[in-house]
Amino acid sequence: MTTAPETSSPSPQTLPDWLALLEARHPVAIELGLDRVAAVAARLQLPRPAPRVVTVAGTNGKGSCVAFMEVLLASAGRRSGSYTSPHLLAYNERVRIDGVPVADAVLCAAFARVETARGATRLTYFETGTLAAFLILADAGVDVALLEVGMGGRLDAVNIVAPDVAVITSIALDHQAWLGSDRDAIGVEKAGIARSQVPLICGDPQPPAAMLAALNDIGARIIQLGSADFSLHRRGDAIELVCITPDGQPLRYRGLPTPRLPSGSAACAVQALVSLGLTPDAVQVARAFADTRLVGRFQEIIWNGRRVILDVAHNPAAAALLAERLRCLQGGAETAVHAVVGVLGDKDIAGVLAPLVPEVNRWHCCGLPDAVRGASANQIAGLLYNVAVNQGVPAVSDCHLNPAAAFATALDASRPGEVILVFGSFYTVAPVLALLGNDAAPAGGYNP
Repeated sequence: MTTAPETSSPSPQTLPDWLALLEARHPVAIELGLDRVAAVAARLQLPRPAPRVVTVAGTNGKGSCVAFMEVLLASAGRRSGSYTSPHLLAYNERVRIDGVPVADAVLCAAFARVETARGATRLTYFETGTLAAFLILADAGVDVALLEVGMGGRLDAVNIVAPDVAVITSIALDHQAWLGSDRDAIGVEKAGIARSQVPLICGDPQPPAAMLAALNDIGARIIQLGSADFSLHRRGDAIELVCITPDGQPLRYRGLPTPRLPSGSAACAVQALVSLGLTPDAVQVARAFADTRLVGRFQEIIWNGRRVILDVAHNPAAAALLAERLRCLQGGAETAVHAVVGVLGDKDIAGVLAPLVPEVNRWHCCGLPDAVRGASANQIAGLLYNVAVNQGVPAVSDCHLNPAAAFATALDASRPGEVILVFGSFYTVAPVLALLGNDAAPAGGYNP
């Protein structure tokens, strides 16, 4: 890639200035590979971010898995440091100590250290943020670092740190231009976070054969959800979770409530801590299942009498889970559902819409002016029409320039007690979340 030579300039003094510099300096948002980030890490003499490290990859459910582990570790009196992406409202959400986003000054200081060490090496926005996060976690002296892969796994900057436990929550079609056109290729990329003789927890009930082969070649100790060693079972209104201890003994958690976030992510979080030797007790697991929330993941807020559901689902697998959760929320009631939807243009838009067409009464399609790759509202509405015709389901829609305008129309069109679903992208949820203000939840962990 050809880029203009850098010119010297005063060091940024504020977080917005730092982020603007990083975005302008390396306009390519994604440039996979570990050579650049590893070279700068060596110059930094980068310490391990924590005595114990859990790395989490997966198409969907990564952030939820990290949130569950934050809650479980806090309930056991252990300190956690989390690095996740992307953020919704503020960059600080990406780096959390005990579930609390770090301050601007902490991020600025870490960016400055990376800037000094990088020399002539060009780093992407994500690579700089990753190195800064690792410095912050190490300085904070946390007990466990929880690292969420940005995309893929094998060549993601997070993978410069060898985990003590690795997690792959799910494998579905997303980012095909970078990771491959099918689940096998995508799974192989995610398998790259594994290490020889290190536990690899897989939350996908049907993992691709190529991924399993790659994990076996690496020599990972695979713990597969749905196996005799690691499983979830519905027992009436409760859940039973079976985990396996490091010495091979079964560990049963009975009478667990249904979590609001994906149960597979919850199960992976518990098994990850068990595999680390930090086994949570039954009360801690039950509370985590009941209480863990995450902004923008089936987040419910009562607003002007409406039930507003915010979800960043942006691929067909996530949309299918969202539709299932919506049906459970409705419980057979005939309550009207209004959907505010905006999607990036390089996503499978029809595949995202299809699972939700039977569940939604009126659609409010919106453009995403804050995203270069955003699909237009008219493009979404056209695909929605085709999907609805194919399903034989009516789809009433209108079009708007941005999510805020679409949400305002949904408020006007709906009645108290009805549902407004906002989904399709982080870029769709974030502006609505900003409108809701103080009614929004914290970045991760408990949602009081």
